[in-house]
Amino acid sequence: MIRKANPSEIIQLLSITAACAKKMVAEGIFQWDEKYPNKEAFEKDSKRDELFVLLAEETIIGCITISSKKDEEYNTIDWLTKDDLNYYIHRLAVHPDFQHQGYAKQLMDFAEAFAVQQNALSVRLDTFSKNKRNQRFYEARGYQKLGDVYFPRQATFPFHCYELVL
Repeated sequence: MIRKANPSEIIQLLSITAACAKKMVAEGIFQWDEKYPNKEAFEKDSKRDELFVLLAEETIIGCITISSKKDEEYNTIDWLTKDDLNYYIHRLAVHPDFQHQGYAKQLMDFAEAFAVQQNALSVRLDTFSKNKRNQRFYEARGYQKLGDVYFPRQATFPFHCYELVL
């Protein structure tokens, strides 16, 4: 089940993203660390009603942010659709104990269906250039790679931007 997150669940989400960061670092993917994702980002997502959680039975096992706000870093990208009603995916995470079971697909299916229901033009996202598994995941879903952005506080390597036209 996927539903909007409650502010009281942010601590659980930080635990999930910390576990994901630890697993990525062990795989040589230095995308997330102890500074990101952080409580402030999740609090902002929650206040905007953009933060969703994935539950397996009664346990939160993942999350996703579905935002209509375009980060300024994305202004350099030549998107396939005009800037109008587009949704941006951030902080998709599934606890490592539940990965490779189709849960990330469920979160993306939900995000894309949400965007369609809102009559959005597209779904946009970025993923770390060193995270080849994520790149294959999004490309298999029909996302087109369009260019790179940099988040120096997170990593020295670029993040690839993708868009799915709806």
